[in-house]
Amino acid sequence: MSNTKLNNSQIELVCSDWELDFYSRPILEKNGKKRWELIITSSKNFCTQKDFYWTKTCPANKVNSIWLTEALKEALIEAANKGWEKPGRIRFWRSSMKSIIKKSLENLEIDALVSRRTYSLFEKIKFLEEEVYPKEKGYVNGILAPNFTSTISNEPTPLPEAVRGDSLTISAITIGELKKAQNWPIEFGDIFPIEDSINNDYLVPGLRLFSENRAMALAAWFSSLEPVKLLIDNDRLILEALEDDKWLVTDLPKNEADELLKKFEEARKTSCGYQFISIQSNPFVEKFSGFWILQDIELQI
Repeated sequence: MSNTKLNNSQIELVCSDWELDFYSRPILEKNGKKRWELIITSSKNFCTQKDFYWTKTCPANKVNSIWLTEALKEALIEAANKGWEKPGRIRFWRSSMKSIIKKSLENLEIDALVSRRTYSLFEKIKFLEEEVYPKEKGYVNGILAPNFTSTISNEPTPLPEAVRGDSLTISAITIGELKKAQNWPIEFGDIFPIEDSINNDYLVPGLRLFSENRAMALAAWFSSLEPVKLLIDNDRLILEALEDDKWLVTDLPKNEADELLKKFEEARKTSCGYQFISIQSNPFVEKFSGFWILQDIELQI
């Protein structure tokens, strides 16, 4: 989660994790080479209504850690000029770029985290691929880069017995309730603002886990997972996390699996794909040992 702090000049700076994508785009330049582009955005947070967004095109023959390090230095300078603190951590999800990105971030003493919990970045890329790139000269109507779920073909691993909890339920809350999450007592988790424009009555599907004696331990373990989204696969409830992890939460009767799949699809249409995971000691306490807002976003590039 994010916060604000004062620098030595007593200027209030906005502090947030960043999200980064450095890859080719579906556009051919005049020289016939694919366009390479660095995209940076701040993670969603409750501390500011604005976000930091920065892009830079990279020559195809300079795709390396040296170019990326210098570009990141430029981004950091511009961010500081706009009132942003240097991020302590940057998330990215393309495994093929892991070596270059990690080396560049190491040079700048910024922690690198390979995770697909990069919802702000996905939204920016989705907008670019739908509204910007198709209008540019050289646009190629096809996939030049894999989408962010296409490579996750590994079989899910069953959740360890120690973190299954005493019971679980498939549930739903309204968008209106989710918008109030900032005020909830939450020990572990990750929440962020929900768009005001979404109807408060729309439902958000999710998973509730209960453990009378180990709720905090479960929440701490889930926090390390970087949970990304829930999905249904062959009547199984799957949790995707981090770079390409898949966890088998539970098997479901076919009718329940089909019903939950419909709810996930409906949430994508009406509620930006929002989902949630909550962990409590029992269904009646108002305190959350853990609570995460998830988002199911599909990209084409």
